[in-house]
Amino acid sequence: MTGASIVRSSRRAVAALCCAVMTLSVLQAAVVPVIPTMTDQLSVGPTAIGWVLTANLLSAAVCTPVLGRIADRRGGRPVLIGTLVVVVVGSVLCVVAPSLPILIVGRVLQGSAFAIFPIGVAVLRMIMDERRLTQAIGLMSGIMAGGAGLGMVAAGVLVAGDGSYRRVFWMLLALAIISLVLVGAAVPRTPAPESTGRGFDVVGAILLAIGLCALLIALAEGPRRGPILMVPLALGGLGCLVLWYVHERRTPDPLVPPGSLSGRGVTPAHIAAVLVGAAMYVQFLGIAQFVQADPEVTGYGFGFSVFGASVAFLLPGSIAGVIAAALSGRLIHRFRASRVLAAVCGCGVVAFAMLAVARDQPWQLIVAAVVVNIFVSGAYATLPSLLTDAVPAAETATVNGVNAIARIIGSSIASATVASLFATMTGVGHELASAAAYTVVFVIGGLAAGAAGVIGLSSRPRPRGSDTRDAPVAAVAARPTS
Repeated sequence: MTGASIVRSSRRAVAALCCAVMTLSVLQAAVVPVIPTMTDQLSVGPTAIGWVLTANLLSAAVCTPVLGRIADRRGGRPVLIGTLVVVVVGSVLCVVAPSLPILIVGRVLQGSAFAIFPIGVAVLRMIMDERRLTQAIGLMSGIMAGGAGLGMVAAGVLVAGDGSYRRVFWMLLALAIISLVLVGAAVPRTPAPESTGRGFDVVGAILLAIGLCALLIALAEGPRRGPILMVPLALGGLGCLVLWYVHERRTPDPLVPPGSLSGRGVTPAHIAAVLVGAAMYVQFLGIAQFVQADPEVTGYGFGFSVFGASVAFLLPGSIAGVIAAALSGRLIHRFRASRVLAAVCGCGVVAFAMLAVARDQPWQLIVAAVVVNIFVSGAYATLPSLLTDAVPAAETATVNGVNAIARIIGSSIASATVASLFATMTGVGHELASAAAYTVVFVIGGLAAGAAGVIGLSSRPRPRGSDTRDAPVAAVAARPTS
């Protein structure tokens, strides 16, 4: 292949992976605003319908590192295709589900989509040079962060009035099919960077699944069920994860190599991912609920509908986030990724400070939401670059899968924290959260953003020239057929 044809091939692969990442992002966000509609149309209670979100989260936490490890061994293309087939099947189940249990099964299958991003990063690392890789990761990261706002707006349009919640899953099914076709046509087969002759770490997978499920269930259900049941469950989950870590360090063929879990190159990125995930969810929950509050009842807020809040406050930030992440790829190539992370985290601190002290007018929240989304999207773009500088090519999907779990855990912690604060810090004469509760929540978001920037600066890349990945030209030259 000529140099020009190689570039065209890699661009087609990036476009296909961006579409798949968009599907993942919309799949995460579009279901959230239709939860009340699903509660009414399925005639179930709020606790039961919560499992539509929780089951998807648990599936994502378990599937992401497992599928990432398989991709590192077998190559990314077949795992991407298989994952998208599972997402299509799950979306079909969600469309036709006659009852909540079938719908939850569909959401479990859809949860495998969370592995698309880390596997996509691994594929791009095999087919692109360093400069184009950082730009492509930035674009994918921006689409992943910005797609959430687009998904919420689309969901609001689809279920406006008395629209069926199934319309949202029809949209997700269409996106999954389009992504499957594009990935199958445009993503090349890459050489597996690791020998496939060794066995799979079944014990490690089981311990990780049990530990993560227990911890995330405790975080998700804690605000509703109280500490008596959830604290022991969380402690049991943490204990299981400790056993898993010990097992991974001792087994000769771990599910997650120790170098992908800890070390000066990866530990700061994983901790920063927890903090960025928490800050993102604090902004999402805080702004969405604040602008929908009725000022005549609470003394604050603007009384927006879900759709109005999505269009006026979340969509501008999503668009800004896509642009910021795309530009961050160029900055990462010129400066160190850790410095870019620190800079965007500084933007996050400023935005949360504004939310904490100035939210009397809608434009103040719109500006703050735009800046927060620049922070989140920029951080999402820098974290994979930090990790690819820190680990060999054979661990790219695995280490980014671990980082994705870290973001999930951060979001879960933030969700539980915000719910607890809103439930305990209520206004006089009503059971809704007080204005002071929002101030505390936004201060927490600012502290998380600042800490992420400081910790990210401590990351140390591997020495140049230590990467043993195959040459990009050889990878792209492979025909995109199984």
